[in-house]
Amino acid sequence: MSIDIEPEKAQEPAGSGPIGPRLARPWWMRPAMHTGIIGAILGYFIGHWLGNFLSWEYARNALSDMNDFPLVLGYVIAVVGWLAGLGVFNDLGRQILGKPVPAAEEEEEAFGGVARYFRFSLDHKVVGIQYLVGMIIYFCTAGLFAMAIRTELLSPSYHIMSSSAYLMVVGEHGTMMMMLMSSVVLGPFGNYLMPLMIGSKRMAFPRLEALSFWLTPAAFIILLSSVLIGGFPTGWTGYAPLSVQAMEGMDAYAVAFGLMGISICLAGFNIIVTVINYRAPGMRWSRLPMFVWSMVTVSFLMVLATPVLIGGMYLLILDRTVQTANFVNTLGGSSYLYENLFWFFGHPEVYILALPGFGIVSEIIPVFCRKPLFGYRVAGAGMIGVALLSFFVWQHHLFVSGINPEMRPLFMLTTELISIPTGFIYLVAMGTFWKAKLRLTVPMLFALALYFNFLIGGISGVFLSDVPADTTEHGSFFVMAHFHYTIMGGLIFAFFGACYYWLPKMMGIKLNQKLGYLHFWTMFIFFNSTFLPLFAVGMAGQPRRVFEYATNLTPLNDWVSISSFLLGASILIFVINFIWSTVIVREREVANPWNSRGLEWQVAAPPPPGNFEHIPVVLSGPYDYGVKDAPAVADLHPPVGVVSASYASAGTASTGVEA
Repeated sequence: MSIDIEPEKAQEPAGSGPIGPRLARPWWMRPAMHTGIIGAILGYFIGHWLGNFLSWEYARNALSDMNDFPLVLGYVIAVVGWLAGLGVFNDLGRQILGKPVPAAEEEEEAFGGVARYFRFSLDHKVVGIQYLVGMIIYFCTAGLFAMAIRTELLSPSYHIMSSSAYLMVVGEHGTMMMMLMSSVVLGPFGNYLMPLMIGSKRMAFPRLEALSFWLTPAAFIILLSSVLIGGFPTGWTGYAPLSVQAMEGMDAYAVAFGLMGISICLAGFNIIVTVINYRAPGMRWSRLPMFVWSMVTVSFLMVLATPVLIGGMYLLILDRTVQTANFVNTLGGSSYLYENLFWFFGHPEVYILALPGFGIVSEIIPVFCRKPLFGYRVAGAGMIGVALLSFFVWQHHLFVSGINPEMRPLFMLTTELISIPTGFIYLVAMGTFWKAKLRLTVPMLFALALYFNFLIGGISGVFLSDVPADTTEHGSFFVMAHFHYTIMGGLIFAFFGACYYWLPKMMGIKLNQKLGYLHFWTMFIFFNSTFLPLFAVGMAGQPRRVFEYATNLTPLNDWVSISSFLLGASILIFVINFIWSTVIVREREVANPWNSRGLEWQVAAPPPPGNFEHIPVVLSGPYDYGVKDAPAVADLHPPVGVVSASYASAGTASTGVEA
């Protein structure tokens, strides 16, 4: 018997390669979260001291506010220290010094096990799990702020917090939900599943992918820190000139939102490049899963709209630190400028949240209807249409602002037009349901709930797109109910459906189905019990962000508050199920429990390193359920280095470009 040993590995002494020296270090010196925290703390104090030093002369001459500049600089350098402690800049330093840079595979082999989830990993599957756990933490934290809001609204006159504290809690809840939850689907499922769905071994830029995640904990902590320094009174929109006049907590808002903007932009760019260049042979554009289509369209929104938000936050920081006047009307600026910059990003942001939800349920419903997706091309065209029109509707948020009223008919028209491509996506699902034998699994129930909730959100949105009706309901709880039906009733229900559908693949474990059914029915019932009455509350005249209201609305507000507490308890059921199934019981799941044709289901659960032994050749689309003599989805073991004539008919070269 002979044993073959690779010469370069057999002759290499321990600790001599690019990975070795780091493995020889004690655990507390290896780049990971603990070193990142140390770097962030040191960076904050260095930045704050430097900010005080640089701004002292300006503050002495009353040219600058001494508090804001040191705080902002402290946040910025803390983020740099956080990333440096994580090891983000290590490979760049090696390249500058002419040292070898380890490949992603070598990194993962050296830092395996649970520890890889606490470090700067280049494996897209690890990044996906990091996003999943992070988003659950962000979502639950924002939910606790929501519970505080509804507790305050139990009484129209008895208060458990001051008016400024109430505004701070409202702002924290809204900003955390909209800022951090925008990554809720792109993060866990986009990063983990999208390379598997297109037959790729990795994302195009693994380091950018990891960086896009590790910016989110920094933004989360910075946003939470605003509670300690006065919070911000502007809600999640940060409207000027109030934002320029606010206390130091507003600096945390601007820096955190700017960081999330950078994260979102990097993630979108990475997804676009990956889908264009890393599709497997045979993976034509007409064979892309609908979830990938939603990722591509959303990524273009992220890349094109998010830089406008980053610019707006940058200008706001300048107004607050060095006394520019970009948004100060009395000094030649314009608060309308901020509103336009914010909503030019803010309304595409709504579809950044909504479209991935439709992509998820479009993957789920053909599996449990056991029939092809009705109108595949129509659904793709609908997503592209929504993405394009989303850039032409932002000023409907400014109908009552006093801005040029002659613009109102145009934006009323574009807002109503966007319901047409949205209707395409909706009708594709209805056509798939037609004469289907539905299997009411937990993922399928969440998918069905999305269409029910989104229908209510869409109908109420028609009222708000009309100028006379919007003038009446703008700023009321009617708008908040519409928004929650559209986003939480859509994206969050889709997110939980995706968890029950894909976690068996991602983690190789089986979630408890009884707890899953209990989670769905309690969440669905209490979600509608919470937000449906708010339409009536809003039409009765109760404004948002105000903690005193007419006494005749007390019964409805009490009903909503109690329902919201029960809704929060339903989310806790999922958290218990997740921890119980993934940490305590860990019951193994079969590789493909749903008998799905998706390419991501054709490999082991969880997928092996590199995803595929060989780059697969895709032979058909993913939705040929019930089609007689339908070919296999892909050949996972094609001849190495050659594509035979039978594969050539599938249509693409190894680059993914159509033949």
